[in-house]
Amino acid sequence: MRRSLLFIPGNNPAMLSNADVFGSDGVIFDLEDAVNVVEKDNARNLIHYYLEDHPNLDLEVVVRINGLDTEFYQADLDMIVSDNIDAIMLPKARITYLEELDKLLTKYEKERCLKKKIKILPIIELAISVLEVDKIASMNRVDGILLGAEDLSSDMEVARTKEGKEIEYARCRVATACKAYQIDAIDTPFTDVNDKAGLEKDCLNAQTLGMNAKAAIHPNQIDTINEVFLPSEKLINWALRVKQASDEASAKGIGVFSLDGKMVDKPVMDRANKILVKAKKFKAI
Repeated sequence: MRRSLLFIPGNNPAMLSNADVFGSDGVIFDLEDAVNVVEKDNARNLIHYYLEDHPNLDLEVVVRINGLDTEFYQADLDMIVSDNIDAIMLPKARITYLEELDKLLTKYEKERCLKKKIKILPIIELAISVLEVDKIASMNRVDGILLGAEDLSSDMEVARTKEGKEIEYARCRVATACKAYQIDAIDTPFTDVNDKAGLEKDCLNAQTLGMNAKAAIHPNQIDTINEVFLPSEKLINWALRVKQASDEASAKGIGVFSLDGKMVDKPVMDRANKILVKAKKFKAI
């Protein structure tokens, strides 16, 4: 369960050293787009030794490797697969690439006697990946899916806009697939780091379509993202009242009851329970 994931360039030692102070639920140490070809080795080394020195970070640790269609991914995995990471983020995800990555991670886990199973967070940033997203969401190790709107817009040959109309279909497809398999639907980053109002609007739009988390590219975006993707006080109070009424009805042997003049049945109770679980997870109650 996540609200925010912060991208940190793997070749930026200052940001790496402060990874756990920005307030995000997780960090994505980036070996792909944020790192120039000539800096790949340096970035791998920085991440590797940082994680060796900080093996118990109190947040989720994700590493975005280079794609399996590049010459860099094997060296990425060699350096960073360990019990010090929680997940691999795979760019330009396809079913075939995910199957191959699953096999590779199984091999590393056995050879290195890892104590944990490494998760995978695929990035949907190709038109064909949007069509494959239902299958991708169901795959082994996949624990959440990130929508990558910049590359997707390029692949679709459309302009990327702040309004996001061009990615509405992809957002819906990703969110629906993730909800179907009970994993996190992680929205694409908002690239204007100085537009707080625009970020909040973008978060609310994504949330309306079913996204439950968002990636960030700058620490100043974290507070807004966390606030939007945390249940509001009004929603939490409603969920608490539903739970109390549900407990009282259950004690009387009643399955369906009314609250504030509206019928409350299992789907409503399930939604209230999910709200309370998330609120407790992030210490809102």
